[in-house]
Amino acid sequence: MAVSIRLSRQGAKKNPLYSVVVVDSASGRDGAYLEKLGRYLPKEVELKDKIKIDLEALRSWIARGAQMSPTVRQLVKGLSKVS
Repeated sequence: MAVSIRLSRQGAKKNPLYSVVVVDSASGRDGAYLEKLGRYLPKEVELKDKIKIDLEALRSWIARGAQMSPTVRQLVKGLSKVS
């Protein structure tokens, strides 16, 4: 089973909210997920308020072979600049 870490869209029209989730690669964009790792709020002004991710759980999934999507990789990179 190929596992990926990617975004799942939620929220209303023109007011997006994304969850950072671990899913089987065959699942649809908003399909069932294995674990929710955090959230991304693109409309927030402050970067520290935009991204909330459980980095310990993220590292655990990566150690087990999960692949991050390019978008999630960018978000994690931006998160490390804030810390």
